[in-house]
Amino acid sequence: MVDPRAGTPAEPKDLVDLDALAAAYYDRVPDPDDPAQQVSFGTSGHRGSSLDGSFNEAHILATTQAIVEYRAQAGIEGPLLLGSDTHALSLPAWQTALEVLIGNDVVTLVDTDDGFTPTPAVSHAILRLNGLSGRAEGGAHGQVDGIVVTPSHNPPRDGGFKYNPPNGGPAGSDITGWVQDRANALLRDGLRGVKRATTDQTRDRVETYDFLTHYVNDLGAVLDMEAIARAGVRIGADPLGGASVAYWGRIGEEYGLDLTVVNAQVDPQWGFMTLDHDAKIRMDCSSPYAMASLVAQRDRFDIATGNDADADRHGIVTPDAGLMNPNHFLAVAIAYLTEHRDWDAAAGVGKTVVSSRMIDRVVADAGRALYEVPVGFKWFVDPLLSGSVVFGGEESAGASFLRRDGSVWTTDKDGIILALLAAEIQAVTDRSPSQHYAGLTARHGDPAYARVDSPATRDQKARLGALDPSAITATELAGAPITRILSHAPGNDAPIGGIKVETADAWFAARPSGTEDVYKIYAESFEGPDHLAEVQEAARATVDAALT
Repeated sequence: MVDPRAGTPAEPKDLVDLDALAAAYYDRVPDPDDPAQQVSFGTSGHRGSSLDGSFNEAHILATTQAIVEYRAQAGIEGPLLLGSDTHALSLPAWQTALEVLIGNDVVTLVDTDDGFTPTPAVSHAILRLNGLSGRAEGGAHGQVDGIVVTPSHNPPRDGGFKYNPPNGGPAGSDITGWVQDRANALLRDGLRGVKRATTDQTRDRVETYDFLTHYVNDLGAVLDMEAIARAGVRIGADPLGGASVAYWGRIGEEYGLDLTVVNAQVDPQWGFMTLDHDAKIRMDCSSPYAMASLVAQRDRFDIATGNDADADRHGIVTPDAGLMNPNHFLAVAIAYLTEHRDWDAAAGVGKTVVSSRMIDRVVADAGRALYEVPVGFKWFVDPLLSGSVVFGGEESAGASFLRRDGSVWTTDKDGIILALLAAEIQAVTDRSPSQHYAGLTARHGDPAYARVDSPATRDQKARLGALDPSAITATELAGAPITRILSHAPGNDAPIGGIKVETADAWFAARPSGTEDVYKIYAESFEGPDHLAEVQEAARATVDAALT
């Protein structure tokens, strides 16, 4: 249900108390025996709030020490890149992490200008310094890895902490599981194994890296920036108060673009935001409610774009359609790139199991193989690095793709290049991405897609996460024969943490929520919204029957 205040400007009562947030970060000691207060790595690192005892100084001390110990046993001897976004808890957590890194004699590189650091800029830097990408600088310094302090698009009260190993992408569960367990052991032991330098010592020993310049100057290798400039595409870029705030202005200057930074304000309370669907402040650039202020300005620009706080997600706004559904833009991006890039014809296209089946049809039309994986961008890291996929995308507006020469660009989500790709599409084809999507629906059908939640107990969620296809006894879904039931992704045979049920023209997937007492139902129908509602109703009945 959408809150009546969704899409309206935030009010003083919606703003987090920054003093209370900071005080709780330092003063509150988490209970290591309470699962809600332990270190817990999801698909994008550890997240929580100091106000809840789930993101406090103790968590960062323990997690950073665990990362130091992991990289030592893995033989990672080079510098570690440390970046952060604009959340209020990010700076104190960044400083805590720096003190542990320096205390353990880890050479640590921070931004040259003490600026905020988007996730894609960290991934780009890791690959560059490890000699794995176009403008490589691999050398005798040893392998480089990184930490980004960010909870992504989460509300202002939250903090987040994620680790990217030397492959530049989100750490896999083999790494995060080890780090999580070691961090919690350190918490239970009263942090006795943590080595920590003083703040003054970090000032003397920290080194710097120019994330912004290296990233921006390399954009011509992945996008046709000259075409965008020649066409005079009017771009409106809204960083949503996040880490890309300085990047967009530099991009406009470097490439001579008609680019306006719509809002350059950085405010840890995000008081300038419009409220999301549940009346919370959330920097979700795929939400029409969070993006309402930019959508209201759509007639000023040919392409308007938004990014979340660490710029790993994208939102695309066009004058004719407003904010595009992320699935729609992913399909358009894939159709355009597979036609306008001279990439290896044998390389596939990656998507998550809960992304639109429109992508399947576009990929088949392009004559490429579909690489379908569970939720989480970590599954695209190795395929992007090897070039076995040219594009990897998630339904939640996260994606990356190869350089124009077919080599790797980033192995983490990059909302900046996806936003600029929308401008390239406009420049090269003289049609907006939303107009291109209309062409795709005329060719492949017009799917209705939605995600809804259904109540579930902790036990039910656990059973859903391990559900076997044989537990589904239904033979039909919303009047059509079931053609396939999946508990593992077709692309890599990895568990999807739930179940996916398909028919010829519809499907649903059910996955347990990691934070709430619900399970998520993703569903799509090429027979329209009314049939989609039938699919959702049948999905609830099918899953509930399997869990009883």
